[in-house]
Amino acid sequence: MSKLQTLWTLGMMALALSAWAQDSSTPPSTGDAPQSAPQQPVPAYGQDNASAPLSENPPLSGLDMPSLEPHAAPLSYVQLGATFSESAESNASGVPGGSGVTSVTRGLGSVILKRLWSNFDLALDYIGGAGYYNLPGQGFESLQQLDFDQKISWKRGQLSLRDSFSYLPEGNFGGSYGSLGSQGVASLGNTALGGFWGGSSLGNLGLAPRVMNVSLVDISENLSPKSALTVAGGYAFMHFYGTDVTGTSFIGSSQTSAQLGYNRSLTAHTQLALVYGYQGFDFSVLGTAFHSHIIQGLYGHRISGRMDLLLGVGPQLTFIDTQSAVCSESIVAPYYCQVFGGTLIPTTIKNTKLGVAAQGRLRYKFPKVSVDLEFQRFETSGSGVFAGAQSNIVSLSALRQLSRTVGGFVDVGYSTNSRVQPLSEQQLIDCGNPQIAQAACPANNATSYNYAFVGGGLQRAFGREFHAYVSYQFNELAFDSSFCGTVACNRISNRSVATFGLDWTPRPIRID
Repeated sequence: MSKLQTLWTLGMMALALSAWAQDSSTPPSTGDAPQSAPQQPVPAYGQDNASAPLSENPPLSGLDMPSLEPHAAPLSYVQLGATFSESAESNASGVPGGSGVTSVTRGLGSVILKRLWSNFDLALDYIGGAGYYNLPGQGFESLQQLDFDQKISWKRGQLSLRDSFSYLPEGNFGGSYGSLGSQGVASLGNTALGGFWGGSSLGNLGLAPRVMNVSLVDISENLSPKSALTVAGGYAFMHFYGTDVTGTSFIGSSQTSAQLGYNRSLTAHTQLALVYGYQGFDFSVLGTAFHSHIIQGLYGHRISGRMDLLLGVGPQLTFIDTQSAVCSESIVAPYYCQVFGGTLIPTTIKNTKLGVAAQGRLRYKFPKVSVDLEFQRFETSGSGVFAGAQSNIVSLSALRQLSRTVGGFVDVGYSTNSRVQPLSEQQLIDCGNPQIAQAACPANNATSYNYAFVGGGLQRAFGREFHAYVSYQFNELAFDSSFCGTVACNRISNRSVATFGLDWTPRPIRID
């Protein structure tokens, strides 16, 4: 009798465990949604306290964001594509006070490689081609971008190596004109490594070829089911070739960054984080380097596949060592020192600024609409216009599927940029000397500038491989009144762009 009782008990336990396992692998019924899903592997920390994998709900302080796309089976593949577009642009040279309508033709090809192993994920995206600017002295310009992301994962975390390289004839904030398929013009120059890490050029002022590169290494480690640690370091640089059509030179820059974050999960959807960040800036103009320290508290609420909310704020402490000069004749201002027979003596002016750094992001995916709203307040490289700027950046993009074959989009952005360090007396002297102004003068004497763009358009699918698109975008860059000093001049650059184009995106080629 005891053996029968024992067998009956074991049988009932087996049935109960089977039913429990089936329930845990079956999502709730939602309309016509499937009633079953593949069974998930047992989490490393046990079933009761399991946290979401890093790929689905990464730490707030990390560089990865949760995907809002429906979950799909991971695949290794190669995706080819091409984009051709024609634009009619007013003030295509992007200079203050410019006018006239010209055409810009762009032809681009792209390739995307995704390769998955058991513990290694490789993503490699390339898009390149040429644009023809129908402007005197401009002509053909090369357009190149290469993005690399290698992830190495283990039981509790992952290591990522990332790099984003671009060679473009103009800035990349507000340069998207409607292409959706195969990356295309919409993604050229855009990178998720902007803001704090230095991967953005905030403003299209003039046409001057530029190289921009951001290299990052970051580690995410789950310390427990509810806590994680992230460490990241990066190096970014921007180098300009030549000047714009007015002869204005731009300021090259390099940036070293580091970030350390501790994350704590409060619920399955809510996280808190404490982050320390460091930014070190150096410029092609001598005596303009500075560095800053940032501490931020972050709050995040995420619903897998639907919503991603991030809010962060904290103090920002900036140390500036400006190289200047004083006159040997103490009663004479440095600007007039040599006129009165004095000698300029090099000196260092130390300055400390306390400010606020902040960021916010809301991404939401509705059945037919996707919305991405983002705000960032960080110190940036100055986009070649200033030797460092305090930047406030707001962007909004929305996509809506209007029918089975037609979709619409809206793209809006705005940035304010204030000079971090004022021009010294020596720099003012250099700006007034035409023999050395281009090499030593820091681009211009404005104290701030604003840049805004607003655009929208439609895409139309033709079969499985072709998409046509049409769009319009308006850009405006405006310097403050100090840009002109005491004389009258043009300090605002307006630009309108109407574009139509065609994307070709064939089926991905599986390489499993």
